[in-house]
Amino acid sequence: VQLVESGGGLVQTGGSLRLSCAASGDTICISAMSWYRQAPGKQRELVATIVDSGSTNYADSVKGRFTISRDNAKNTLYLEMNSLKLEDTALYYCNAHPFDWCHALDDWGQGTQVTVSS
Repeated sequence: VQLVESGGGLVQTGGSLRLSCAASGDTICISAMSWYRQAPGKQRELVATIVDSGSTNYADSVKGRFTISRDNAKNTLYLEMNSLKLEDTALYYCNAHPFDWCHALDDWGQGTQVTVSS
């Protein structure tokens, strides 16, 4: 599966951004999709996950501010980010986790930069 993120940019604190991740290839293999982020000097962390049933899970740091969604018809993953904080600045990556029967590994996008300024 190939993943291409878009929608990152520079925004002031309190602002909003919407990230997109377009998937192509063996998308039928995709079970769960997630957004991760990595700030300079820090480890990559899980931001939010949505599974094929539509259930979602969020990191405590983004609960109530970020919303993950998935349009299966368009093979696109979204992350709506509101009330952005300085600490949300990071490179955001899209991840696709395959069903076990696909015998495949996780796929990653190249990342899209989100920078929040005061």
